[in-house]
Amino acid sequence: MEKNNPTVTRAWCFYDWANSVYSLVITSTIFPIYFSAVSRKPDGTSVVDFLGFSLDSSVLFTYAISSAFLIIAFLSPFLTAIADYSGRKKLFLKLFCYLGALSCAGLYFFTKETFTVSVILFVLATIGFSGSIVFYNAYLPEIATEDQYDRLSARGFSMGYVGSVILLVFNLMMIMKPGWFGIAADNTSLPPRIAFLSTGIWWIGFAQYSFYHLPGNVYQRKPKGSWILNGFKELKGVLNQVKELPQLKRFLLAYFFYNMGVQTVMYLAAIFGEVELRLPSEVLILTVLIIQLVAVAGAYAFAKLSARYGNIKALIVAVVIWIGICIGAYFTQGELQFYALAAVVGSVMGGIQSLSRSTYSKLIPSTTIDHASYFSFYDVTEKVSIVLGTLAYGAIAQLTGSMRYSILALITFFALGLLFLLLVRGKKSLEPQRPSAQVTSA
Repeated sequence: MEKNNPTVTRAWCFYDWANSVYSLVITSTIFPIYFSAVSRKPDGTSVVDFLGFSLDSSVLFTYAISSAFLIIAFLSPFLTAIADYSGRKKLFLKLFCYLGALSCAGLYFFTKETFTVSVILFVLATIGFSGSIVFYNAYLPEIATEDQYDRLSARGFSMGYVGSVILLVFNLMMIMKPGWFGIAADNTSLPPRIAFLSTGIWWIGFAQYSFYHLPGNVYQRKPKGSWILNGFKELKGVLNQVKELPQLKRFLLAYFFYNMGVQTVMYLAAIFGEVELRLPSEVLILTVLIIQLVAVAGAYAFAKLSARYGNIKALIVAVVIWIGICIGAYFTQGELQFYALAAVVGSVMGGIQSLSRSTYSKLIPSTTIDHASYFSFYDVTEKVSIVLGTLAYGAIAQLTGSMRYSILALITFFALGLLFLLLVRGKKSLEPQRPSAQVTSA
């Protein structure tokens, strides 16, 4: 298949546009705030009952995220190996997309009476989102040449940020001005629930463009015998190859630790602002909008930084900034400080995510065709780091009664990530690159 085909690369980026609404509407803004509101009792407490357990709603939220990622971390290596062997990567991408999007749409029915079912739907939506990402990421080294990884990865994240902001602004208008949409002002639960429904529709709808143009079986594999049995053999072969790649293993260790910090901040920033700083929901949502818009520029800025100084040096700069963010968050007390911190978070959030994806793509052997299996190790590293990061954050908050102490743990995660990044060296593809003459415009 011809690489750097503009139609294919555009379709790949478009899936970020489709699914990023989950990250913004469900993970970061409207859903956490609605979740807290539904959980809050008349006396101001927020202890909820879930499957026989009584715990604070903010802790349940972190545990729900952790359980979803633990499930997908277990399934991902086996499913990607089957996808590689069968050549059905796009089929698995579709299945997880539909699971996530339909679960989001199901949250339309989230009320106090459906609390337990709705938490389960949230877990399924998270599984669908995170499960689809591993197959989506695996397309990058198959549709582009190596010198385009950083730019294309940044473009995908940027499209995701822009698309999700568009839908969020529409939903915010409906929440703040329900009369414009024919909704009674006292029906405060309906606009957020419509937001969850619109997220599912947006995700499924725009994903169709990606599904239409992305290749189905890039290497024209013709599987024989049991997909499952041969999938396990495929996974074992890739695992043996990974053991012989010291730079890739060091990068995965670095990614494991700094991603614990990055993802925990992204998933729990709104909860921190609501619980610790007592900020109103409109301030929290405006803060997330600031992060998303600044992240667009940040993703491209770090792609240019990596082109000039190399991927690892650019990532080191990003991790150092994240350590500064955590220190600032510990001392943050008011609304203006929260806004300032959000702007800094946005400047590095898109950069570190897009650059991590493209850096890993460069570390995969150029001779391999098992990209989904290779990206399953990246995905498992990401998901396990999220599980441990959110669990640690929630556990420390539960034991100490304050989320501020949880921030101290994040500083440790970033410091360990920085240490392992300093050990990744010696691969030319991680150094400053010159564009290939054969690249066509995307």
